[in-house]
Amino acid sequence: MGIILRSLVAGTDTEVPLANGKCVTAINFDNAATTPPFCSVLKEIAKFAPWYASIHRGKGYKSIMSSELYERGRDIVRDFVKADKRDAVIFTKNTTESINMLAYALAAENKDQVILSTDMEHLSNDLPWRDKFTVDYVTINKYGRLSLKDLEAKLQAYAGKVKLVTVTGASNVTGYINPVYKIAITAHNYGAKIFVDGAQWVPHAPVDMKPYDSPEHIDYLAFSAHKMYAPFGAGVLIGPKNFFANITPVYQGGGAVGLVSRQFIEWADPPVKYEAGTPNMMGVLALITAINTMSELNMSHIHSYERQLIDYAIKGLSVIPGVTLYSCRDGNEERVSLISFSLEGLHHSQVAEIVSREAGIAVRNGLFCAHPYVEKLLRLSDEEIQYYLTHDDQNIPGMVRISFGIYNNCREIDIFLDLLSHIAGHRKYYADKYRYVLAPGRCGEKGYLPYC
Repeated sequence: MGIILRSLVAGTDTEVPLANGKCVTAINFDNAATTPPFCSVLKEIAKFAPWYASIHRGKGYKSIMSSELYERGRDIVRDFVKADKRDAVIFTKNTTESINMLAYALAAENKDQVILSTDMEHLSNDLPWRDKFTVDYVTINKYGRLSLKDLEAKLQAYAGKVKLVTVTGASNVTGYINPVYKIAITAHNYGAKIFVDGAQWVPHAPVDMKPYDSPEHIDYLAFSAHKMYAPFGAGVLIGPKNFFANITPVYQGGGAVGLVSRQFIEWADPPVKYEAGTPNMMGVLALITAINTMSELNMSHIHSYERQLIDYAIKGLSVIPGVTLYSCRDGNEERVSLISFSLEGLHHSQVAEIVSREAGIAVRNGLFCAHPYVEKLLRLSDEEIQYYLTHDDQNIPGMVRISFGIYNNCREIDIFLDLLSHIAGHRKYYADKYRYVLAPGRCGEKGYLPYC
């Protein structure tokens, strides 16, 4: 299966230079950040390009054809995550924009309520809420898992004031898949709605938003195309049409209105109301083509294959001296295909550069735009965090993350594990060879960007 899947993705045979001047086939273990495109996506983009025209703007044949395909894309997205027909499927740039749009819309409705976030969120599902609501955070246990007990305790304590529980479907640090449906039931029992950040969940496992009358229903969902083999600048926000119909959109302009005069604005119905300006037709086409390809492969099969890869990698990592894994190791937890770790004696930025320069392996390192979560997993105190904030000459602690896509395989993992084992046995040599100073949040001397 791995060979077949590998052939579906562009760039899997691309060579990159090493420190010794030789070239080697690149190994990409940074899929949680962004994935390479499907070959089917590139072919569909090239095929459609001669027919491309502006959406909802003209009576020409190409414009009508483009508009129909764009609108059909909403149904493809809706079917993929089993959203209700009463939901609006809004096309955005990415998950971050989707969450900001939702936060703005909910704040316009009522700012005096509480948003319950969690200690494991990506900053994109944290920062947009902070200046608009009272925000509280559901705690995590020592393994970084959410405390459902604390969730219910906070819902009880706020006594009906919680407007929304906002939670990641799968962590971009530990790979944990959260018990989204249990969280939905609990939230709904206390009169709150639930939003799921699906950026790391939707590309790796089957997703079902559930019917409106189900206590497990997901009220709002967002995800990005660039994490599911369609890197052309598209994202999705899904939620009830009747909610979005009553809110003034954050982006305003052409295409979002029916009729306008100096005296009034007649807004278009959602989702068009939230897509001011010329829509990203190519991005939407890339997304729906990727969805069709993944649906043909079967999301359950994708999830199973990627789970085999990450279990294989975790087993190998767990026996390398000096490696610390930041998640449970029992193999029973629901997870997507990523894991974060550290190697004693080497800074995370050094490990990332070493595997890149020595073997052409791309990993991610740093805080992964989930600063509070990583800080808690690293057991950093408030005093330590403040110290790093005020001392630019100190390298910020962090982790190394490996993340797999459908085209990765065990042979690549073996290359990585063998190299990491060698590095672990020769830490002083590699620490001296790849010694350089990094200022927090800035480029390193050699042009690398190890921090999110």
